[in-house]
Amino acid sequence: MSVSHTPTARVGEAVATAAPAPRHWLRAGWLMTASGWSANQYSSLLGAYRAHLGLTAATTTALFAVYVLGLIPALLVGGPLADRHGRRRVARAALGLSALATCLLMAGPAVPALLWPGRFLTGVGAGTLLTAGSVWIKELSTPPYGTAPSPGAAARRSGLFLSAGFATGGLAASLIAQWAPLPMVLAYVPHLVLSAAAALSAARAPETAPPRGPHTAVAEPAAPAHRAPFRRLVVPVAPWVFAAPSIAFAVLPALVDGRLHGWQTVYAGIITAVTPGAGLLVAPLARRLSARHRLATAATGLLVTAVGLLTGALAVAHAQPVVALFAAALLGAGYGLCVAYGLTEVAALASPHHLARLTARFWALCYLGFLTPYGVTLLTGAFAPSTILTGVAALALLSLAVLLRPGARSSA
Repeated sequence: MSVSHTPTARVGEAVATAAPAPRHWLRAGWLMTASGWSANQYSSLLGAYRAHLGLTAATTTALFAVYVLGLIPALLVGGPLADRHGRRRVARAALGLSALATCLLMAGPAVPALLWPGRFLTGVGAGTLLTAGSVWIKELSTPPYGTAPSPGAAARRSGLFLSAGFATGGLAASLIAQWAPLPMVLAYVPHLVLSAAAALSAARAPETAPPRGPHTAVAEPAAPAHRAPFRRLVVPVAPWVFAAPSIAFAVLPALVDGRLHGWQTVYAGIITAVTPGAGLLVAPLARRLSARHRLATAATGLLVTAVGLLTGALAVAHAQPVVALFAAALLGAGYGLCVAYGLTEVAALASPHHLARLTARFWALCYLGFLTPYGVTLLTGAFAPSTILTGVAALALLSLAVLLRPGARSSA
C-alpha cells in the first residue's frame, strides 16, 4: 500500500498545503504600503517645492489636490475591475502605473509641467491599487487562504499597511530632500525600490476573486440592501478619514514653521510620520471598541479629530510647532479610528461579489477629504487660519451628531 493513501499522510499533506496560507496577506500587504508611500512622499516636499522651484503656496496645494481628481474615478472604476478581472491582476497593473507617475515627478525639476500629470497619475494608480489591494488582503486573511480573528480584523489589516506607507514615505522623502543632492529627484527613488519589492512579493499571493457566472458582471450593480446602511453608517465618517491627516500634512507645517529656519522640510517630514504613526498606535483601541460596538470606534474617531483640529487652531494662532505636532498626532489617531471603522463596516455590509465596489465607494468618499487643504487655502484670504480650523472642527462634531442620531444607532 502506498503511504500517500493513509489518513495520517492525507492530514500531513493538508497541513503542509495550508501552512503557508496565513502569510499570503503579508505578501500582498506591501502593495498597500507602496500606495500609501506614493501618496505621502509629495506631502512632505511642499515647502521644498516652494523653496527650490519657486512654486506658490496655491500651486503646491493645487498639486496636492489634483491627486484626488485622478484617485476618485480610479477608485470607482477599480472596484468593478477587481471584481471582473481579479484582485492580483488589477493591483499589479496599478502598481506599475504608480511607479510611472513617480518617474514623472522625478522629472519635475527639469520640466515643472510634468508635476501635474505625475500627481494625477499618482492618484489613478493609488486609487486602483487601494481598492484591489484592500479587498485582496481582506480575502487573503480569511479561509481558505489565511486566518484572522474576525472579518473586521481582516479588513483592518489593509488600513495598517496603508498607514505604514503614509508614515514612512513622507519622512523618508523629507530626510532625502533635506540633505541629499538633487533633492526633488532622489526623494522619489525609495518608492521605485518599494514598488519593485512589492511586485515581487505579491507575485506569490494567490488570486481570491470569487468565480463569476456569465451574467454576473452586468447583472449585479450594487446590492440595494446595502445602500441605506452605507449612507447612514459610512458616509458621515468617510471624508474625515483623510481630511484629518491632509490638514496635518498640507496645512499645519507652513503655518507654524516660521521659526524653524532651514529645518522646514524635516519638520514637515516628521509631521507626515507622526500623523499616520498615531493611526497605527490606536489600532488596538480600534479593535477593542469594535468588539464592543462598531459605532463607538467611529464616534471616538470623530471626537478625537475635532479635538485635534482645535489643538491645531491653537498651534496656528500662536505659531507653536510643538503644539502642532501634538495636533497632528491627534488628527492621526482620528484617522486611524475612522479608517478602521469604515473598513470593518464595509466588510460587514458587502457580499463577496460586491466587496470590491463597496470598498471603492468607501475609499472614494475618504479621499474627498484630501480636498480640504485646498479649501482652507481658498478661505485664508477671508478668515484667519485658526478660525478656519475651528470651523472644520465644528463640522466634525456635526458629522458626529449625524452619525449618532437614533436611526443610525439602531441600525449599527
